[in-house]
Amino acid sequence: MRELLTFRGRASARAEIAVGAVMAVALLLAWEAVARAQLVAPQFLPSPTNVVVAMWSMFTTQSLLWHTAVSTLRVWIAFLIAAAMAIPIGILMSSYRIVGASLEPTIDFIRYLPVPALVPLSIIWFGVGEETKIFLLWLGTFFQLVLMVADDMRRVPHEYVEIAFTLGAKPRQVLTDVALRAMGPSLVDNLRITLGWCWTYLVIAEIVAADSGLGFVIWSARRYVKTPEVMAGVVVIGLIGLLTDQLLRALHRRMFKYL
Repeated sequence: MRELLTFRGRASARAEIAVGAVMAVALLLAWEAVARAQLVAPQFLPSPTNVVVAMWSMFTTQSLLWHTAVSTLRVWIAFLIAAAMAIPIGILMSSYRIVGASLEPTIDFIRYLPVPALVPLSIIWFGVGEETKIFLLWLGTFFQLVLMVADDMRRVPHEYVEIAFTLGAKPRQVLTDVALRAMGPSLVDNLRITLGWCWTYLVIAEIVAADSGLGFVIWSARRYVKTPEVMAGVVVIGLIGLLTDQLLRALHRRMFKYL
């Protein structure tokens, strides 16, 4: 416990998991107590028990597992497309100033545009099929990620590059053997963060004439004021995000044991 209370202390993973679990249980108990005391009307704040009951019913009778799989597939398709584009473009923006000077103003402009405001334009361009949903998820991820990749590349110490050239390395070798290795830890972290952002745009993407997905389930339940089902859908998204984040953290620790 001393390490947990020390500034920038290093506690064991077991201690951190225990503290996180205790806090989560405490929050759930507080939520249950507030709901049971009816300090907030049930149609606005159902208890965790009611949310769990609704979730189980949705899994058994409303194909919630299918909707979850559909949403997960959409998010990963959009995220992988965004990453496949953002990583090389971001690296080029930092490596060659002509690329950065050409693209950065446009990317800065587009990344400040609110995704919901672009829904009508997306429908005009792509209709109401899967392309629109993937495009909206991609839109909320790519323009943020490309600048983060560019910053990762820019933070690679220039001394590393100079030493590599001094030792006779070619530009391609400097990129693959020096720069990518140096920026690897922060790049994986930024991919993990932007994957979370991609999930935050899911409901926006799936209210566009959708008939499947967690966003569709949440939006349909909202229409009939089924608050437990709305919160159940939100909780499922949160649980998927938590699981994915922990898996990516474990991957990061395994890939970069020297940190």
